[in-house]
Amino acid sequence: FTTAAVAEYGKQKVVYHINYDNPKQQAGALRNIQNHINAVGADNLDLRVVMHGNGLSLVTYPEALSRTKLNQANANDDMQTKILGLKNQGVKFNACANTLKGKKLDRENDLFDIAEGDIVPSGVAELAHLQGQGFTYIKP
Repeated sequence: FTTAAVAEYGKQKVVYHINYDNPKQQAGALRNIQNHINAVGADNLDLRVVMHGNGLSLVTYPEALSRTKLNQANANDDMQTKILGLKNQGVKFNACANTLKGKKLDRENDLFDIAEGDIVPSGVAELAHLQGQGFTYIKP
């Protein structure tokens, strides 16, 4: 199955858009991404996750919630494990700088495993930019 699927799908460039804070929906999105990798093969995928607005809750530590303007903070141990598993397969997670400022998020203290280089100036502009580069847009 896997070999046939990989041969059938070829190389793909895909961006997943997360701008909602429902933890079940976010966990579902991460499952979709893993299923996507399983079908196409990590070596055949350039896969990005762009988070802005409430979507930053995916990588916000629960203990940071009271310091922010978010309603949810979903980066518990289970979510962190899922995120690391995807990162280890080459998935890149990008966070919107506008949201960091607007939601009062401190990259170093509030966010799980988001480096300076993972910050993009604007989540929506990044989505448009990637689509212009041939990335397929998916909103799970």
